Amino acid sequence: MTTVTTAPDPAATVTRVVLADDASLFRSALAELLERDGCAIVAQAGNADELLDAVERHRPDLAVVDIRMPPTHRLEGLRAAVLLRRRHPGTGVLLLSQHLEVAHLDELVGQTASGVGYLLKDRVTGPDFLDAVRRVAADGCAFDPEVVRMLAGGRLGGGTGRRDELAELSSRERQVLALMAQGRSNNGIADELHLTTRTVETHVRSVFQRLALADEAEHNRRVLAVLAYLRSARRAMISASAAADSADLGRNPAADDCSIASP
Repeated sequence: MTTVTTAPDPAATVTRVVLADDASLFRSALAELLERDGCAIVAQAGNADELLDAVERHRPDLAVVDIRMPPTHRLEGLRAAVLLRRRHPGTGVLLLSQHLEVAHLDELVGQTASGVGYLLKDRVTGPDFLDAVRRVAADGCAFDPEVVRMLAGGRLGGGTGRRDELAELSSRERQVLALMAQGRSNNGIADELHLTTRTVETHVRSVFQRLALADEAEHNRRVLAVLAYLRSARRAMISASAAADSADLGRNPAADDCSIASP
């Protein structure tokens, strides 16, 4: 494991980052990009064990983690990220993946969407990556637009025996909530949907009301709304997968609904 020390600027708050990826060239390029943006790379890791050790020793603001790491190059990075979120809730976790792996979102998010993100590696070369780093390090959330589009395109809710939390939302409110899941601010949502910020604020308040979220801090309600969105999408994916498996086996999908485990 390579440890890099960077002298922080005493006049500014520096985001301290641990990088975890077994590809050293990619890791170095990522480190250079983040340092140019004002971050301090306190450690780099090539496998999950090194990542866990680095976070334990340095207690960074953020860990940027590749999902697939040695020795099997399957889900070691994801498992380590889940452990980090349990052991060090004050450290944000931003997962990077070469391919969409939305089936594991619930494991990453857990009970709170604060300080968590998931991006495709293609985003690293664009502004989405640095925006996600800032959001997640500041206890926000940032999910890849492709992930959110895939979730939004699915059959939200239904089939698992649980009421769809988003059933009462209008199509526009679902659009707004999907952009909230990407970590967009109200101004960012307004720009994306070509609406005024005041109109977006009205839609956001409506989302909170329809989801019966208590009148508390705005940030907390946004997090709870995103969690409802992810839960609903996750249930739809489980239902669709079970229906496909049943069809392949010549069974009636409706007969298996009661055996599907809820997340």
